[in-house]
Amino acid sequence: MRNVESKIMTREAMKAERLRLKQQGKKVVFTNGCFDILHAGHVSYLSFARAQGDVLILGLNSDVSIRRIKGEKRPIVAQDDRARLLAALEAIDYVVVFDEDEPAPLIGELIPDVLVKAEDWAHYVSGREVVEKNGGRVVLAPLVKGLSTTALIARILELHK
Repeated sequence: MRNVESKIMTREAMKAERLRLKQQGKKVVFTNGCFDILHAGHVSYLSFARAQGDVLILGLNSDVSIRRIKGEKRPIVAQDDRARLLAALEAIDYVVVFDEDEPAPLIGELIPDVLVKAEDWAHYVSGREVVEKNGGRVVLAPLVKGLSTTALIARILELHK
């Protein structure tokens, strides 16, 4: 078992590792997200994603991109801590942080065989075109009802008024 820190890669290191994995014939799966406060819904989602291939790469939104997307009060958990926590999960083989609002540029660099996104994003999957153009496929993961970071934050605020 690799240590947590070795699973967190820079973008450049991940590109080199992706080439190595391709040469080994590994089916590489990519998913992404903020994963601000990890909960059971995330674990189900990531386990589903991992089951789609041999290796799971998680693209993690940086703190800067989360603030642009979700506002100045987010993230709750800093990117280095989120990356370490996610890298410790058995389902995840690699974590790479990205600064863009969408993962499409990173997906274009890595060209995974499978791109997984939650089914609530069926209307738009960033990176879909490049994956499908290169013979890959997009898989929509089922949601676990009632579990979301936004709902968890709301519950915490309600309980601690």
